[in-house]
Amino acid sequence: MKRLIPLLLAVLLASCGSNQTPTATPFEYTDTIVLVQPDLSEGLTINQALALRASSREYSAEALSLEQLSGVMWAAAGINRPESKHLTAPSAMALYPIRVYAFTPEGVYRYDEMSHTLQRVVEGDHRELSAAQEFAYTAPLNLVYIADMSRYEGLNLTPAKAEFLAGQDAAGYAENVNLYAAGHNLKAITRGSLKSAEVLTLLDLEKGHTVVLAQTVGK
Repeated sequence: MKRLIPLLLAVLLASCGSNQTPTATPFEYTDTIVLVQPDLSEGLTINQALALRASSREYSAEALSLEQLSGVMWAAAGINRPESKHLTAPSAMALYPIRVYAFTPEGVYRYDEMSHTLQRVVEGDHRELSAAQEFAYTAPLNLVYIADMSRYEGLNLTPAKAEFLAGQDAAGYAENVNLYAAGHNLKAITRGSLKSAEVLTLLDLEKGHTVVLAQTVGK
């Protein structure tokens, strides 16, 4: 009976979301993907999302809708206070060194939070570089969080301290995505395993950048 309680809770909470039917707009992976603003009335409450949050290792290859992709990227690193240009996730000393790259079947995209767009930087399917587990090779979206370490220059920090701070920032981005996924009927898992050196070479970021975390998102 005790094992059934979490399952029953999840079913109950999943039925408590908005009564609205979420819009599901198909789109093409062009060089620039113009994302849409998230509907703040959709999704579960934060407490419901916390109760449902779990790491998933089984994913459909089905693509996300434009609304789902937009929501995931905004949750990770979108601007939520336009007047100050601060993001949904916190950053130590408000330096925001983390850059979010989306690995998709059609290419690798960099998220531009100012324009809320995805900009393709590399064509082709490179998802196998963004993970070490086979389930991520066919999932529709893998996120890679890369730190621009130049943001810490002149702050009298040791390299170890700078990398620690970058890791804390990336963890905040990733947990935002985990909670967004849990609250919008998606799956997610945060990962430390990926081919970091190959990713930096692919993106021409070998100098001054560090791969911090990766994440898989899908259905």
